[in-house]
Amino acid sequence: MKPVLRLLYQPYKWLVVIPFLAVSTLILGTLAVAIATFIGPKVASLTCGVWWARLNSFVTPMLVSVRGKHHIDPRQSYVIIANHVSHYDIFVLYGWLGIDFKWVMKKELRNLPALGIACEKLGHIYIDRSHKKTAMASLKEAKKRIVNGTSIMIFPEGTRSLTGKMGPFKKGAFVMALELGIPILPITLLHTDKILPPRTMDLFPGRAIMVIHEPIDVSGYGPDSLEDLMTAAREVIQAGLESQ
Repeated sequence: MKPVLRLLYQPYKWLVVIPFLAVSTLILGTLAVAIATFIGPKVASLTCGVWWARLNSFVTPMLVSVRGKHHIDPRQSYVIIANHVSHYDIFVLYGWLGIDFKWVMKKELRNLPALGIACEKLGHIYIDRSHKKTAMASLKEAKKRIVNGTSIMIFPEGTRSLTGKMGPFKKGAFVMALELGIPILPITLLHTDKILPPRTMDLFPGRAIMVIHEPIDVSGYGPDSLEDLMTAAREVIQAGLESQ
């Protein structure tokens, strides 16, 4: 039955979902630039960013279940980390996390029409992963924005997993958490790869789950125990993957 449903979905995908994504990105991206300029990036993020994510999720359609939201203190800044298996991870996080945060994004996304400049105006951080010194300079600049309940969002794997299994973590998110002295907020994302697998256009409706885990206090860690911190955070996210 599912292959038949997938076949029937194709016209809707090409005639509705993808054009809607393009139009909504252009309109809400332009509106976000205006709001960020005249009111502030936080307001633009919590309105235009959330609407963009939720509207495109609704049109797909993707239903989202959130667990563990009580673990978030809206007055606290975090280094947010999550596993990454699909572009739809972005819709889930932006649409349903419910707090102001800045993405660390690869610099190539700056070239996307409307979305690129909107993300820049919203205070998101572009990073050149091919140049370590430039990347570290971008992360240092990002630290200035992580105050008063604004958090930073980093996919510690650095890219989407092609297998659904988590890849090795990079150190940047954990070094930042130690230097800023703020908790790490681990998140497990489930089933987004069934909605849009990485490096494909094989889009199909479905239900995604976001599990927000208890924050990890970094005060007991230091530069010498960085690997222990990375392992602890990875094990929390992995436990969320294995619980399904």
